[in-house]
Amino acid sequence: MSYSESVDVVVVGSGAAGAVAALRAADLGLSVVIVEKAPKFGGTSATSGGVMWIPNNQLTQNDDSREKTLTYIDSLLRGPVQRDRLEAFVDQGPEMARYLQTAGVPLMQAQWPDYFAAAPEARADRSVLCDTFDGRELGDNFVLMREQFNRFKPFGRYAMDIGQFFSISTRAPDWIKVFVKMVFTYWTDFSTRLIGKRDRRFPQGAALMGNIFKQVFDRGVEVRLDTALTDVIVEDGEVRGVNVSSFGRSYDIEAKHGVVLAAGGFEWNQELRDKYFPVPGLTRDSSTPQNVNRGEALLAATKIGADTENMDAGWWMPTMQWPMASAANFDETWQTAFDVGRPSSVCVNRNGDRFVDEACSYDEFGIAMIEDQKKTGANTPCWLVFDATFRKKWTVGGLMPSLIMPDWRVPKDCWDHYVFKADSIESLAYKIKVPVDKLKKTVANMNDYARTGEDPEFGRGSNPYDQMFGDPTVTPNPCLGPINKAPYYAVPIYLGDLGTKGGLKANAKAQVVDSTGQAIPGLYAAGNNSGSPFGNLYPGAGGTIGPAATFGFIAANDIAQRAKGSPVAEGSATADAAEADVSTEKTA
Repeated sequence: MSYSESVDVVVVGSGAAGAVAALRAADLGLSVVIVEKAPKFGGTSATSGGVMWIPNNQLTQNDDSREKTLTYIDSLLRGPVQRDRLEAFVDQGPEMARYLQTAGVPLMQAQWPDYFAAAPEARADRSVLCDTFDGRELGDNFVLMREQFNRFKPFGRYAMDIGQFFSISTRAPDWIKVFVKMVFTYWTDFSTRLIGKRDRRFPQGAALMGNIFKQVFDRGVEVRLDTALTDVIVEDGEVRGVNVSSFGRSYDIEAKHGVVLAAGGFEWNQELRDKYFPVPGLTRDSSTPQNVNRGEALLAATKIGADTENMDAGWWMPTMQWPMASAANFDETWQTAFDVGRPSSVCVNRNGDRFVDEACSYDEFGIAMIEDQKKTGANTPCWLVFDATFRKKWTVGGLMPSLIMPDWRVPKDCWDHYVFKADSIESLAYKIKVPVDKLKKTVANMNDYARTGEDPEFGRGSNPYDQMFGDPTVTPNPCLGPINKAPYYAVPIYLGDLGTKGGLKANAKAQVVDSTGQAIPGLYAAGNNSGSPFGNLYPGAGGTIGPAATFGFIAANDIAQRAKGSPVAEGSATADAAEADVSTEKTA
């Protein structure tokens, strides 16, 4: 077959999985091209919190271990997983983190409790992230990296790192000083303001991807934007390349040693959601970049015989809709991950009943929505009910606290459509069509729990993860405040997501397998393009990006070793000493 061009490795997708695969492959001496169908690079990872869950990362000296990590995960698994693949993540995650540091990507631990703080061997040092990155270090590519959503930027303009987010969102004692400094830094950056509105400070997911892509570009890797995968090309039973299209032009690229599919999940494909999800939800409720992750790479691989796994699971995230301020007739999807668990509020289904510890992890919240919908048919959406105390202090998606957005500033067409308001719980129940007696009883119970500090129904506020997002000024339980100050409010909460947990079935070496479990030669998958090694489990902050980057790393190692004619020993994806020397030499 005649190809338009030829490289050693083609990487499809430019999120964390694809970027790490490309960086590692380049450092192992392979020529690489990244194809990205969007007009900007960075994928969903660039819009995220940028945290990677890497157990036993050893970025600081501690007593975490492989055994403790597996004890924690094993106590939580909800069904069968590929054991060798799970252990490959646990073993190779720390190797990947050390490699990134060697390659010039600075990582640091985040003190973020594992999502199941009561589980055996749970910890608060397994999540890692990058400090704020100066986007101008990307040169002309500064404007081409995918920007974070407005929900991460006050007034759609000012970039916030994790520390600033917590300070401002919880109204910490220094929050005004933090905000003023952020604004001052932005407006005194005169050279960047001449370029555009974007803040040169890249925090969170933008920090992670900015740091990685700085190294990717320094190695001469081409990132080809507006270039979508059409087909995976197979010759003599082996994947040898891809067919791509760009603005109507179709062409083939030979991949002499491997194709890595890292193009995200299928959450923006309604047909696939309807087919696989137990409660499909709508694509618009996803909190990932609009209409990007449609499963094209998944479909292209299954067309050549690839198997799939975990297709009924998503990385769930409660969301709400709010009108887009800058455009008529468009809504924005806002995450409500932490909003739903703040004190002086409660979440109920349409029967007026609670169904979850509202302060639990967002994925567990979504799973609870699904289970309640299957049981009662009265969820998705559910309702977040809160009072004036909550309204004054906390955000609810796009509804800013009344200190910033008093009720008179809320657009009139939002009332009784996006947000509901009444002078009493009874009147509010009538408005949102929830049984009055049920809602009154639920609110009365929550007020009792706020007084005692104990939630006998779901244990809200009884663990470190819940308390992390509570209000330390509220006692005796920072997650339980009374709902007793009029007016009262309610907003509908939808079953959103951060992507899909299911995708192509891949083995411990990140090789895509067919229905018999045999690897398809030359084809690899990482990130949400592949099934999660945890099955339907989200163990901690960064449980999406950590495995994504790790299996991108593993894929590049395996491709490089096969290209050198020395396949990896079964169950191992670690580069040999010679390859490590190559990496060190290239990054010196």
